[in-house]
Amino acid sequence: MSGQVRHHPLSDQEDAAPAEKRPRADVSETSLTPTSIAATSSTGQRQKKQHAGKEKRRKKHALPEPCSGEDVLWHDIISLLGSETVSQKIAQGMEWESPFGFREELEVVVSALSSNGDALAIGPDPHNSWVIVAPFALPGERIRVRVYRSSRLHSFADLLEVVSPNLELRDDSRIGCKYFSKCSGCQYQMLSYESQLDIKRNVVTKAYRNFSGLPESSIPNVLPTIGSPLQYNYRTKITPHFEAPPRRARQTEFTDANISKPDWLKIGFNEIGKRTVMDIEECPIATPVLNEAFGEIRKDIIKNIWSYKKGVSLLLRDSVEANSANKQSTSNDPDSPSQEGERHMCITDPKGTVRERVGDKYFEFPGHSFFQNNNSILVPLTNYVRDAIFPTTPEHSPDQCPTHLVDAYCGSGLFSIMLCSQFQTVAGIELSADSIKFATHNAHLNDIPEGRCTFRAGDAANIFSVVSEFPREKTALIIDPPRKGCDENFIDQLVAFRCKTVVYVSCNVHTQARDVGMILNKMEKHGDEKGRYALESLRGFDLFPQTAHVESVAVLRLI
Repeated sequence: MSGQVRHHPLSDQEDAAPAEKRPRADVSETSLTPTSIAATSSTGQRQKKQHAGKEKRRKKHALPEPCSGEDVLWHDIISLLGSETVSQKIAQGMEWESPFGFREELEVVVSALSSNGDALAIGPDPHNSWVIVAPFALPGERIRVRVYRSSRLHSFADLLEVVSPNLELRDDSRIGCKYFSKCSGCQYQMLSYESQLDIKRNVVTKAYRNFSGLPESSIPNVLPTIGSPLQYNYRTKITPHFEAPPRRARQTEFTDANISKPDWLKIGFNEIGKRTVMDIEECPIATPVLNEAFGEIRKDIIKNIWSYKKGVSLLLRDSVEANSANKQSTSNDPDSPSQEGERHMCITDPKGTVRERVGDKYFEFPGHSFFQNNNSILVPLTNYVRDAIFPTTPEHSPDQCPTHLVDAYCGSGLFSIMLCSQFQTVAGIELSADSIKFATHNAHLNDIPEGRCTFRAGDAANIFSVVSEFPREKTALIIDPPRKGCDENFIDQLVAFRCKTVVYVSCNVHTQARDVGMILNKMEKHGDEKGRYALESLRGFDLFPQTAHVESVAVLRLI
């Protein structure tokens, strides 16, 4: 473990929430009498209560942000109930009127899985125009659940029992974590890995059907999901957390000699469907280095818990020790996910430098910054992107191959550096000066020839101006944005830049589908004179086995 354990105070969501604003009663001072004061006060109070009630209902019934998890679930609910039933309920003003009470127990049969990994079941008669959402259950299973919250045409419920399991899909002997079905981290440990990959392929298909706005004829069949070489012990970053001692415990339990773990102290991850923290000693999807370090960190927290005044979020990142990362001793196989003699350590300082090896390349970046958290799949992912840019099919002759690469949202330079040997010139574009600094450092770290791979600060209003000299017909573009996807300003610039090939890598297939649809629709409006993009292929990558998450790669080609 490197240095001292660094902690991030947990934010208090209730304290951070803005106070509700209430209107003042508009009353003239000259008209006030003892009687009118009382009447005005009563009227004002009623007005305040009415306004507060309306405001509360408005917030309660606010529609979800487009492409958010709630919005994705809503589309799955429409698909299950049917658009006619949903429209009828909305027309009747009944879409928020749950037929089920708080903590009511039900038996239902699971009809489908949501894209978020939850089971979806239609309510029992006569409430079959309402959906029950529950975790850890599979299609075809009869389950017993307890409702804890209701929303628009659906209620969330805890899974109490799988009454009739789907034995074709479920095998609980596959479960590799004793906290599974309680911890919110994983959803699919009871499934075979092949089933997980099939489910994630369907998630990509649904995302483009629901969010791209494209006709079915424009969307290619989604290719089979590429699996992760590691299905456990793959995650190179975890962020467990814990709360500070409650006031009552400080008053009744604290003694200088007390170093045993208090019952109320939970160090780990959130419980499913709740904001409470579960006490977790190790995480089977995290790398062994992180689990070993976490055990020691837990002991230190328990020993010093009474010194904490606020809750804490920990950072643990798996890092190659710099003195063991000797590139001269790299395996003959550059795709090998590990290196003999290479030692790993746990970085806990957000400002500390993390080092990872991908194939035969090394990357360094600050502990707090983004880098893909499954190292084992990064070589297959970057190779796939390379092959998408340089297809070997007859219709793509060598003289049409791109010679220049633009890597937008380049971060620490993963794609730029992994692919630079394939291009004459590579330019990574970032808005973050810190990312440009580390990406440039990584190019030097990997002995990339001067000028072959550069990193440039992009202006949000004119991002592609920094590569204006690149020949568009010989340029490929990689975009790998954050979960929120690209804004319309960026897409307008992409459409105007009009390079030969675009490879869109996304950690959120729903915003990717929205953005790809926007790109194709905008080019449709511009006409045919300069060509337009066609969506050539779609494929998921499983960066997070045992969970519902899927990465997606979309390839667009100018025709």
